[in-house]
Amino acid sequence: MRQYMLSVYQPDTPPPPSVELERINKEVLAWCQALKDAGEWVFTGRLHPASTATVVRRQDDEALVTDGPYTEGKEHIGGFTIIRVADLDAALERAEGFTRITTLPVEVRPMVDDD
Repeated sequence: MRQYMLSVYQPDTPPPPSVELERINKEVLAWCQALKDAGEWVFTGRLHPASTATVVRRQDDEALVTDGPYTEGKEHIGGFTIIRVADLDAALERAEGFTRITTLPVEVRPMVDDD
C-alpha cells in the first residue's frame, strides 16, 4: 500500500451564490467516511485562506518573513487528504470521486516512502 496526498485547489474568491455549500459539505463528509470505512483514510487537513499565509525564506544569512502566499495566483491549496491505497489508479479514483462532489481540481501525488 502506498500513501498519496490529494491536494484540493480552490479559487481565492467566495463561492458563487448558486453553490450549495451545505450539500457539498455533507457529501464531502460522506466521501471521507467511505475512505475511513475502507481503511484508506490517514489524515485530512483544511486550510485557512492563502491570505493568512506567512512565508519564511533565506536571504543572505538571515530569515526573511513576508505576509501572503508563496506564489501569486487565482487559486491555492484549500486542504488535503492523505490516503493509503494500492496504487495510483486507486488514488485517482478517490480524487475523481471528490471532484464529482465539488468540481474543484485535485492534485494527486505519491508520498515518499522512507522505509
